[in-house]
Amino acid sequence: MADKVSSFWGPVTSTTEWCEKNYVYSSYVAEFFNTVSNVPCILLAFFGLINALSQLFEKRFSVLHISNMILAIGSGLFHATLQHVQQQSDETPMVWEMLLYLYILYSPDWHYRSTMPTFLFLYGIVFAVAHSFVRFEIGFKFHYAILCLLGIPRMYKYYIYTADASAKRLAKLYVLTISLGSVCWLCDRFLCKEISGWYINPQGHAFWHILMGFNSYFANTFLMFCRAQQLGWSPRVVHFMGILPYVKIQKPKSQ
Repeated sequence: MADKVSSFWGPVTSTTEWCEKNYVYSSYVAEFFNTVSNVPCILLAFFGLINALSQLFEKRFSVLHISNMILAIGSGLFHATLQHVQQQSDETPMVWEMLLYLYILYSPDWHYRSTMPTFLFLYGIVFAVAHSFVRFEIGFKFHYAILCLLGIPRMYKYYIYTADASAKRLAKLYVLTISLGSVCWLCDRFLCKEISGWYINPQGHAFWHILMGFNSYFANTFLMFCRAQQLGWSPRVVHFMGILPYVKIQKPKSQ
């Protein structure tokens, strides 16, 4: 939300702003809550990365957790500056991450192993170049929504073929967090005029970041469980400090 205040980064050049007053707490941070709310996603992705590396999961999952961290860092930079160039560091990783999810979801049944990653890689490069020159705005949101929808049938298939109750709970937490996060996003986006008149701004977009950090973590953990099950690694869901779920595996001695 634009305000006439002193700013280190200069005038806003991004195509999107959110319902948070700019530069309230620092001249170096445009949207304070929308910036710091990316920290939980980075921490959760880092924990997931350590788990993936320590148990020697397939490299795709390490890359997936790293992509979550890159996306959160890019989002933080965007909200801290509200500059168009930093908006690219938020939106382009969003698309790359979804392409990676599609690969992980569909690759186990893809007969032509080199075709899918090659296509998705080239698609990601073409999008990044095009998006650096063209401000898609509404088109970007529709494009991203379509990519998300493409993964739903496969996620549902994994869910119905998973018998483990703890793994199913991860999928349910995934649905819950994205549903609550979407409500926060929509309220912040379309009810800003009303919210601005409240004594306290509920910071809907910041809560969206936090919920989506958990959403990504639950999705990653569920997919790690499903993949470990496909590979015969006897996965089970355990909890770090009795709270945060993660996948523990036991590979056959032959592996």
